[in-house]
Amino acid sequence: MQSQSVLRSLFTCVAMTAAVVLAGCNTESAVGVNGRHMQPLSERMLADLERRNMAKESPILMRIFKEESELEIWKVDKSGRFALLKAYPICRWSGELGPKMQQGDRQAPEGFYTITPGLMNPNSNYYLAINTGFPNAYDRANDRTGQFLMIHGDCASAGCYAMTDEQIAEIYALAREAFFGGQKSFQIQAYPFRMTPINMAQHRNSPHMAFWRMLKQGYDHFEVTRLEPKVDVCDRHYVFNAESPGKFSPAERCPAYSVRQEIASAVRSKERRDDNQIAQLVARGVPAAASTTGGQGGMNATFLAALKANGGPGSDIRTASGTIPGHVHPPAEPSPGFSAASLFGFTSPAPKPAQVQQVQIASVPNSEGKVLGRLEPTAATAKRSQTAAAGPPVAAAVPKPADSKRMAVANPQPAYLQKTASAEPDARPVTTGSLLSGAAPTVPAGSFDNRFGFSR
Repeated sequence: MQSQSVLRSLFTCVAMTAAVVLAGCNTESAVGVNGRHMQPLSERMLADLERRNMAKESPILMRIFKEESELEIWKVDKSGRFALLKAYPICRWSGELGPKMQQGDRQAPEGFYTITPGLMNPNSNYYLAINTGFPNAYDRANDRTGQFLMIHGDCASAGCYAMTDEQIAEIYALAREAFFGGQKSFQIQAYPFRMTPINMAQHRNSPHMAFWRMLKQGYDHFEVTRLEPKVDVCDRHYVFNAESPGKFSPAERCPAYSVRQEIASAVRSKERRDDNQIAQLVARGVPAAASTTGGQGGMNATFLAALKANGGPGSDIRTASGTIPGHVHPPAEPSPGFSAASLFGFTSPAPKPAQVQQVQIASVPNSEGKVLGRLEPTAATAKRSQTAAAGPPVAAAVPKPADSKRMAVANPQPAYLQKTASAEPDARPVTTGSLLSGAAPTVPAGSFDNRFGFSR
């Protein structure tokens, strides 16, 4: 009770001082606090929480997917793990698929962000707002600039994730109640798209793929545990659920660390399954997505359909997910160079046949008895396949003296991610222990025709 009282006082203090703080997307209102931040949860939401065995004060976690234009709220249920409470269609986001790089690029951020009560803005020009906290430690270590990137209402975005006013009121209330229940902070995971094999295969040619594969590690940690992953930054990249006696410093070499065996094994298994499926999709010729969408950003199909049905913007349109204001600017119609779906990154020229390694598909049962696809190289690489079938490779390379304290990547890259013959061999050692993804970079510098690499 004392903790809840302190948090309520903190929310009041934040509300009283918000008017003198500059906020993102020009969100700060000059008017005093209007009480929107204390709206109670609806009877429907309370009933939904009860049906899902969730207390209204239980911790929350948020996931955002740009391409699908969806925001998910997860809450801890009686099992002690996170379960999906509700998925909200995003009314508007700006920019491209990809991370925010610098102030003024109108990019909505991607990455892992920690939200404290102080980042809740009750006095926003855009109804209510939650500051993502950009730039985080990873962003700063990689010299990415910008500030006040928000999740807010009003369905208008200039680098933010804009919801309807009705949506942000409910999202804000869910976060507020979690804070009142004792949660000190909650995590936002912002992704370019759902990190599924088909999406990874379609976006394989993106210059952001190395960054996205790093994000996928955190995505996989959450998928297999349904617990909020512990996020650290070292050597200018994210690491997840790492345990170490050493200190993680964003721009410095990673200390030796380990990941609990049960988590490491589950994540490694998921990564291998996903990598195999991605390779199969590429080999079958799944079209690669356009590397750019013209900076149009996105709007969920629910809202696009509502606008179309009502003759476009110009007057307020009420939908089941909230009100679309008349001033909203939806994504522009595709240019002649794009297909009808290209605003959301689904199309581009098909990959060149020479860039795809030929594979044959064999079915093998996994540990649960389910049949999964496994990649078998053609006769030209049969010997390497037989070696791989015997089990995970054991480190043969000896690390350089300067790297003697660095841990090796536990999961070897599949064939379709390996460097070409002309590229320098990957000298990083590989282990078969309980360690997952140590201080070495998460993705080789060259793959998919050396387009995975990204500069820091």
